[in-house]
Amino acid sequence: MWTRLFLACSVLVWSGGCSDESGDDGGGTGGMGGTGGVLGTGGSGSGTGGTVGTGGTSVGGTGGSDGSDGSGGDDGSGGSDGSGGTVDGSGGTDGSGGDDGSGGDDGSGGMVGSGGDDGSGGMVGSGGDDGSGGMVGSGGDDGSGGMDGSGGMPADTMGCGNQSPPGSGTYSMDIDGTSREYRVGVPSGYDPDVPHKLIFVWHGLGGTAQQVEQTAFFGVERESDGSAIFVAGQGLPTQQGGAGWPNEGGRDVAFVRGLLAEMRAEYCIDDNRIFSTGISYGGIMSNTVGCALGDEFRAIAPVMGSGPDTAYMCTFYRQASCVGQVAAWLTHGTADQVVYFCDGEYSRDHWREENHCQVSSSPIGQNGCVSYAGCDAGYPVVWCETNLAHQAPSFAAAEAWDFFAQF
Repeated sequence: MWTRLFLACSVLVWSGGCSDESGDDGGGTGGMGGTGGVLGTGGSGSGTGGTVGTGGTSVGGTGGSDGSDGSGGDDGSGGSDGSGGTVDGSGGTDGSGGDDGSGGDDGSGGMVGSGGDDGSGGMVGSGGDDGSGGMVGSGGDDGSGGMDGSGGMPADTMGCGNQSPPGSGTYSMDIDGTSREYRVGVPSGYDPDVPHKLIFVWHGLGGTAQQVEQTAFFGVERESDGSAIFVAGQGLPTQQGGAGWPNEGGRDVAFVRGLLAEMRAEYCIDDNRIFSTGISYGGIMSNTVGCALGDEFRAIAPVMGSGPDTAYMCTFYRQASCVGQVAAWLTHGTADQVVYFCDGEYSRDHWREENHCQVSSSPIGQNGCVSYAGCDAGYPVVWCETNLAHQAPSFAAAEAWDFFAQF
């Protein structure tokens, strides 16, 4: 499949600065240190030297917040039995507080190869691990009515009826001779006879699956109210240190396939409602998954991501050839100098064209988001532009969950 190039730095939602470090073949700027706060400052920094890998996905650090995160308000319903009808959301109530995101060490950054099934990974500058942090629900925003609901009836998997499923915890599996670790979050009231949504949440460059889990899977778990099972995969070390998702030789997509098989076998999963989200490098991984596994996933919600097309520093090179089709919710900040805003726009345009949407759009919800007109039934594309740097907006978790919940 085609690949996408970009410059990236793993950055937190907390304040701090990036530090420059060079690797053997590529330099990257360090990420932000996590100190808490609802809207941490983004960090920017430029990698020095190095060559760009031709494959793999790029950057990502997860952001964190210290403030209370709330729910996004009452959502508009998606239509009876996934029929795709549009329903206006209600005004919404004030979001309740939540747990604070935890901090971390400085994130790594650098020159990275773009996503792709079989592309080789780019070089990534080292700098440290990401803080966990993440997306938090917005407090008191109105419901985002008007999105197309669809998805049909739940589709049971082999794990439905398994009365002794593995619980929440850390697990590992062998993928082509490499041990891959992942964390699973199972709701406390899990019913093995009821199909659950399955949501994959990917960490940023230098981050860990543990950090994702510690922040309630970037806050989306809190929004789900026990109706979904969550998975956070652990990336592999890059050449300059710091775990990521370069997808060299398709290894990260193979990991996702293995996770899908395991989750379907052990848990009661709704096979029609499998989703992916992540911040920065995790957002890029979500774009990679949406393209390579569009026949397995229903929708994606990349935050500050790029891909799956190949582009570098706002120059477009090649369009990716994707499998299947996914609905897409995306957000990006105009001040982002880590994963450039223009590269986020390329991602938006990719999914808009894939789903045959028009260029025209209309406002949706209360967070400056727009929904594109004329998309294929059941495959909406929503774009939430902010004026932020490389950090997740406070409404990201609630909006991403609302987008998934309509299906």
